[in-house]
Amino acid sequence: MRKYGLLLMLFLSVNFWGEAIYAQQKVPFYDEIQAFKKHDSLNPPLKNGVLFIGSSSLRKWTDLEKTFADYHAINRGFGGSTLLDAIYYEHDLVDPYQPKQIVIYSGENDIAEGNVSAQIVLDRFKKLFELIRQQQPLVPVAFISIKPSPSRAKFQPIVIESNELIKKFLRKQRKTVFINVYRKMLTADGQMRPELFGSDMLHMNAQGYQIWTKAIHPHLIK
Repeated sequence: MRKYGLLLMLFLSVNFWGEAIYAQQKVPFYDEIQAFKKHDSLNPPLKNGVLFIGSSSLRKWTDLEKTFADYHAINRGFGGSTLLDAIYYEHDLVDPYQPKQIVIYSGENDIAEGNVSAQIVLDRFKKLFELIRQQQPLVPVAFISIKPSPSRAKFQPIVIESNELIKKFLRKQRKTVFINVYRKMLTADGQMRPELFGSDMLHMNAQGYQIWTKAIHPHLIK
């Protein structure tokens, strides 16, 4: 009897500490997603808007919603997220908003992990696309091409290939558009333009976002 009592105590101890540790471990960007939910509960966004989802290039676009106010833009860029993060949070990022269009910028941070091929980027994007279309089969989807960041120059061959694979995939899908900002952010002879970026040579400054605005605007749905 004493033996079973000790086993029970051991089980309860392991279970308690396991749950305590689990409670302290949050998946990446959990707090940012919860902040979106809290914001939405206090200031519900308009339905039928244009929803932007993706990584920090959107998150740091602080006047995005103002820039595209005529389209009721909703900015849900978060952290330094990857396509895997967007897949994980798709239910939280997309489903509540009932958008008339979804604009995605993601994939650059996947490549920067250093062990991700262009085919993997495509496979991850396809998974995200499929999740979106499962819930909202008719929603138009736009993908902003992965940009040429000077700090990630060594990854450019994979960036170029990833963009090409995603563009080819979207050509075969209904109600989609590939927005090519990559070429617009290079010089006439194909060189990167550091003047479009902040000091980290990764995140854009106002000049960079001006290029994005001009490239994106014609493809948005009112």
